[in-house]
Amino acid sequence: MHSFIIPLSLILVSSASVTALTFPFQVRTDIPSHPLSRRDSSNSSTPLTNSGNAQYIANVTLGGQEVRLIIDTGRQALGFISLNALNDSVPTTTDTGKSLSLSYAIGSAGGDIHTTTAQFGGYTVNNQAFLLVTDASSFGTDIHDQGYDGLIGLGPNEGSKIYDKLSGDAGDTLLNNIFSQSSNSSNNFISLLLNRHGDPGQNYTGQMTIAEYISGFENVTSMPKNDVESVLKLLGSDQHWQALTDKNNGIIGPDGLVIQYDSIVPKAPDGQLVVVFDSGFTFNQVPRDISDAIYGRVQGAIYDSTNEWWTIPCGQMLNLSLNFGGVNYPVHPLDTVDDNFGITSSNGTHMCIGSFQPITTAFSLLGNYDMIMGMSFLRNVYAVLNYGDWADDDTDSDPFLQLLSTTNVVAAHNDFVQVRMGGVDTTASSQWALLPASEEVHSPVSEEEKKKEYQEMILSRWPYIFVGCLVFVLLVAGFVIWRCCCRKGRKNRGCCCCGRNKTNAPVLEKHLNSGRKSDSYLPLQEGTLKANASLMSFNNSAASLHPQSAYSAYGIGQGKDHGSSGFDFPEPTHVGGGYR
Repeated sequence: MHSFIIPLSLILVSSASVTALTFPFQVRTDIPSHPLSRRDSSNSSTPLTNSGNAQYIANVTLGGQEVRLIIDTGRQALGFISLNALNDSVPTTTDTGKSLSLSYAIGSAGGDIHTTTAQFGGYTVNNQAFLLVTDASSFGTDIHDQGYDGLIGLGPNEGSKIYDKLSGDAGDTLLNNIFSQSSNSSNNFISLLLNRHGDPGQNYTGQMTIAEYISGFENVTSMPKNDVESVLKLLGSDQHWQALTDKNNGIIGPDGLVIQYDSIVPKAPDGQLVVVFDSGFTFNQVPRDISDAIYGRVQGAIYDSTNEWWTIPCGQMLNLSLNFGGVNYPVHPLDTVDDNFGITSSNGTHMCIGSFQPITTAFSLLGNYDMIMGMSFLRNVYAVLNYGDWADDDTDSDPFLQLLSTTNVVAAHNDFVQVRMGGVDTTASSQWALLPASEEVHSPVSEEEKKKEYQEMILSRWPYIFVGCLVFVLLVAGFVIWRCCCRKGRKNRGCCCCGRNKTNAPVLEKHLNSGRKSDSYLPLQEGTLKANASLMSFNNSAASLHPQSAYSAYGIGQGKDHGSSGFDFPEPTHVGGGYR
C-alpha cells in the first residue's frame, strides 16, 4: 500500500510522483482549536535549499518529523508529503472525518483530512490541517529521492479546498495561523530571495522570512505596491499573486523593442498583461507568440514539440526585461537561456532550454491571467508578499506585491561571458546575431492548444455572451410582436399597424355616403320621396352601425386584446514541460 501525508499548504508540482511505505497512525476523533506558540526570535529567516535551480526547498517540522517542502506561491492550503520522509517515527494525527480528492496536471491524490502540529519559520501551530493521502497511484517515481518530500503553499486562504471542507478556521493555511499570532496586521507578509546556482557574481543564499525583511534588501519598501486584486476574477479560487505590466511597455525583447501582445483577460486594461508570480514553476509560462518573439530569431534554435520548449545554443546571450509599476526588471541571461538539465539535440550537440516557455497545460481557460513568472524570473527579484485582508478580514489593508530588482545588467553580462564563453566575450560575433524579424520561426500550435484557446474565448466572456444573447432574444421577440401587429392591422383599414384605431371620421363618412349617389337622382315624386326617405333612414342607420361593428371586430376590441396579451421570455500543475 502507498500512503502519503499532504499538510495544509502543500502541493505537488513536479513531473515526478510519490511512492512510499505504509506507516500506521494513531488517530483521535476530537478537533481542538489552533493554539499558537510565540515566535522564536532567534530564527530570523528560513534558509531555502536550491535544488539545481529547479526547486527551492524549506524545512518544515510536521508532527515532530522534519520534512523538505518546495515553496509554492501559486497554491493555497493543500500539500503533499511522502510518508517515507517520516522514517520510523509516526506523528500523532487527528482524523477530521472529512475526505478530499486532489487533481494535478500530472496525477491525482485522495485521502482524509487530518490535523497535527506544524513548525515553520520559528512558529508552532497545533492542529494544523493536512491531507493524509492513501491513493496516489497515478504518480510515478518517489519525490523523496529527488530531494524533497512535498510542497508548502504560500497563497491566500481563499480557494483552499481544505479550508472549504472544514468549518470555521479549522482549515486555515499554515501562514494564516502564523499571522493570527500577531495583533499587528502590518506584519502579515513574507519575503522571498532565491539564489542562482552557477552564478559567480552572486553572494547570497536563498532565504524566506515571515514578518521581517532580509538584511541588505530593505529598499524593497520603497518599491511600488503592485495591487494583486485589480483584475476582476470569476472565481475566488483563481486569486493569485499577480500584477499588471506597464501599459504598452510590458516586455522588452532581445532586440530592445517591446513585445506587443493583447491580453486574454476580459477586464485587463488596454495594453497591459496580467502576470502571476508562482515559485512552483521552474520555467516562465508565456503566450506562444511571446515565446516565439524571444527565441524564434535565434540562429540554431529548435522548438521541441514533445517537451514544448525552445532549445537554444548555450552561448546565445539574450537580454530581456519586464516592467511593473514603472520599474524595469532585467532577467539574467543565465536564466533566459537555462543550462541546468543536460539537454542535447538529435545530433548530440549540447543545448540549453528557453525558460520563457509557451503556456500550454497552465493555460487559463477562464482567462484570469496571461503569463506565469516562475523561478527563472523570481531569481531576479527580492519579493515581498503582503497578505493584507487575505489574512485578516478585520483590516482594511489590501494585499500587495513589492519587487526589488537584484540583477545588474552589466554584471549579468560579465557572468554570462565567464560561465558560457570561458571568459572570452564573443557576444558581438555574427553567429550570435538575431535573425531579421521577417525570418522569425514560429512554433507549431497543437490542436489541443487551439481547442483551449477557443474554450477560453467562450468561458472567460460568458457574462458578456449571456447579456448579448438576452438582448438579442428581446429584440427578436419585440420585432416578431411588431410584425404580427402590422399584419393584422393591414387586414383592417380601420386599424394602424400597432393595433390602435385611426381616427373614425373617414370611415364613418365613407359609410354615410355609401349608396347616396343613386338616391340623389330619383324623380322628385312625392311617393318616391317618401320611399327614399325611408331608404335613407335605413342607410343612415346602417351607416351608423357599420363603423361600430368595425371597432368591435377589428379596432378597439382587437387592439385591447392584443395589448393585454403577454410574451414569456426564458430566464435567462506538470506545467512547463514536466518541470514545475
